[in-house]
Amino acid sequence: MDVTSVPAAAPQVQPQTAPAARETPTSSPSSREEKTLYEMMRDAQEKIGAHKDRLKAAKPKVQYGDVPMMAYSRLSRARNRAQVNAAAGYARRQIARLKAAKHTDSDNAKQIQAAINQLQKAVTRAGKKNRELDREKLAESRQKKLEAEHRTRQAQRERLELRRKQAARMLRESGYVREAEIDKRMQSHIAATQAELRNQAQSLSAAFQPSPEAVAQEYAAVQASAAPEAVAGGGLDLQA
Repeated sequence: MDVTSVPAAAPQVQPQTAPAARETPTSSPSSREEKTLYEMMRDAQEKIGAHKDRLKAAKPKVQYGDVPMMAYSRLSRARNRAQVNAAAGYARRQIARLKAAKHTDSDNAKQIQAAINQLQKAVTRAGKKNRELDREKLAESRQKKLEAEHRTRQAQRERLELRRKQAARMLRESGYVREAEIDKRMQSHIAATQAELRNQAQSLSAAFQPSPEAVAQEYAAVQASAAPEAVAGGGLDLQA
C-alpha cells in the first residue's frame, strides 16, 4: 500500500502589527498662536528697551547752558575792539552750531533754544561794549588834553567820571555771566521736571493699557471661535 507523504503544514505566521504610535501630547493651534504672539511682543519690547539704553549710554550728556557762560566770560575779559569782535564771533559760531543741534537733539530742544537766546544777547551786548569802549577812549583823550593844558581840576573830574563808567560796565558784564548761570540752572530744572512728568505719563499709560498676555489671549480666543464657524460654513450647496 502506497503511503503518500503529506507535507507538514507550514507554521502559521502571525501578521506583525505595527507598534502603536506613541501618543504625544500636542498643543492646540490656539495655544501655539497665543505663545508665539506673546513671545513676539515680549521680544519686541525687550529689543526696543535695549536699543534705548544703548542710545542713552552712547550719547554723552551735553551741557548746552555752558556755551553762553563761556561767551559772556570772553566778552567780559575783552579790553579792546578786536577782543570784543572775537567774543562776538565765537557767539555767532555757537549759535549756528546749536541751531543744527536742535534738529538732531529734540529731547533738549528747549535748553538749546534758551542757550541760543542767551548767545544772541551776547552778540548784541558785544556791539554795545564796542560803543562804550569808543566813548571811553574819547574820554581818555580829553583827559590827556586837559592835563597837557594844565587844567588839572577838569582833568581830574574827567578821570573820575571815566573810572566810574568803567566800573559800572565791568559790574554789568559780570552780571551777564551770573544771568547765564541762573538761566542754565532754571532750564535744567525745567528739563528734569518735564522728564519726570513724561515718565509718570508713560507709567499711567502702561497701567491702563492691556498687557501682552491679555492681548495674546484675546487673539487666541478670537481665532478659536472663528475656526468652527469656518468649518461649519464650508459645505457645498448642491440643491438646484
